[in-house]
Amino acid sequence: MSSTHRALIFDDFKGPLEVRQLPIPEPQDDEILVKINYSGICHSDLHAWNGDFDYATIHPLIGGHEGAGVVVKTGTKVKDWNVGDPAGVKLINSNCFNCEYCKTGNEPLCDQISNNGFDRHGTFQEYVTARAMDAIRIPKDLNLAAAAPVFCGGVTAYKALKETNVKPGQIVAITGAGGGLGSFGIQYAGAMGMRVIAIDHSEKKDHCMNLGAEWFVDAFNTENLSDHIKNITNGGPHGIINFAAAKKPMEQAFEYIRKRGTIVLVGFPKDSKIMFDTTPLIFNAITVKGSIIGSRLDTEEALEFVARGAVKVPLEMVKLEDVSKVYRKMEDGKINSRVVVDFSL
Repeated sequence: MSSTHRALIFDDFKGPLEVRQLPIPEPQDDEILVKINYSGICHSDLHAWNGDFDYATIHPLIGGHEGAGVVVKTGTKVKDWNVGDPAGVKLINSNCFNCEYCKTGNEPLCDQISNNGFDRHGTFQEYVTARAMDAIRIPKDLNLAAAAPVFCGGVTAYKALKETNVKPGQIVAITGAGGGLGSFGIQYAGAMGMRVIAIDHSEKKDHCMNLGAEWFVDAFNTENLSDHIKNITNGGPHGIINFAAAKKPMEQAFEYIRKRGTIVLVGFPKDSKIMFDTTPLIFNAITVKGSIIGSRLDTEEALEFVARGAVKVPLEMVKLEDVSKVYRKMEDGKINSRVVVDFSL
């Protein structure tokens, strides 16, 4: 193994994304070294590069947090990983295990959390270290490229669906349904027995319907959108997940959610302050909550859906050098799949 490897790094927020030869990191006693074969490109990576979370993001930075590869070295204290094991590197690299959130399976809320691609270098590099207990075991018969996007995008969509409390046979509406998260959401919802309303731009209708949506609503050209959705669902969806990174769909959700329904906010608009009328919120017993990624257990469950073929999201493979082009497509809303860096290209 060479002493250096390729890594995509930026020195300043919004600065050039450059592929450089950097030293291969050495695993600590409790870490494994993973040769990354594939790394998903998440909308959060764009946020990190833009400096939208500058309070929690270092720079220079190697981004990425959806890595899938093979263990090539283990720390001296690591006993349950072997060289050659398929391994996933997710957003969370470490947490305390001792706070109330870690103890109750809500480790993404831990105050001592460390995140790949934000406060430590991530998976846009050929080799990456990960704390052994945080790496995810990938079934050996599962394609690594398909596994990679699950470690953030897939588990985020799956966890958000769980948070809606929508039961099999009930209806969930998904905004931003034609994007990467939405594509996961439609399929996970179907596999969980939910009926899906996909809401997005008209050019994404076929994509959403092919993934299993029962209805499609054009978010931009539907007159009286809220009334239309309430009419076709006989009272509104039981749950709404907002993946769209915009204020308007967030505010509209309060207009068409079913009584006693649940709105789950996931997408990050640049200006995230929204306005809504509290009267229907109270009188219709509406629940509003946020959802951010998922726990280790959520990740393993989300991966299992992919492993048994219940979720098959279209993948677009790109070179490491093409990440900046993908960011531009994300900003223009032109992503219809999960985009994955293939390090063999």
